[in-house]
Amino acid sequence: MSDSSNIKQVAAPEGFSGEGFFATKLSEVVGLARANSMWPLPFATSCCGIEYMATMAATYDIGRFGSERMSFSPRQADMLLVMGTISKKMAPILRQVYEQMAEPKWVIAVGACASTGGVFDTYSVLQGIDKVIPVDVYVPGCPPRPEQILDGILELQNIVKNESVRRRSSQEYKDLLNSYNIK
Repeated sequence: MSDSSNIKQVAAPEGFSGEGFFATKLSEVVGLARANSMWPLPFATSCCGIEYMATMAATYDIGRFGSERMSFSPRQADMLLVMGTISKKMAPILRQVYEQMAEPKWVIAVGACASTGGVFDTYSVLQGIDKVIPVDVYVPGCPPRPEQILDGILELQNIVKNESVRRRSSQEYKDLLNSYNIK
């Protein structure tokens, strides 16, 4: 038989608490929900896409992080993963895909080619997707290992979790979009 006098209670976390009741800030709850239910849109053009496929497989299982539902429609995705070499002719299409995504939306540049153009310093290759759309997280590597891609997703989740609910309507965010000529 257990003695109830040996039971130790831990103090309630910050917030207002009472019996059967706990309250927190709405922005923290929304951030937590957004961070753990991101729907990725893979925009893969080369070898980084193959590594992303490995990330989705059972060994690495991207579903553990709330991102298992792949969306191949920009209107049903909130996390754009750009993987591989992006040519200058493809840049307007990438931008159109970004603009079709609903707010809030986030972008991860996966690999050296998407981040900086990689080894392809030529007239036809875009030297980083941040020339046409804003990027939240850069994942280095050529190609990056699945662990690095997962680390990039975890970093983005940390950004989303701590982001203000009203950041997207702030003047700073509007100025960022205006710098890319995005309405």
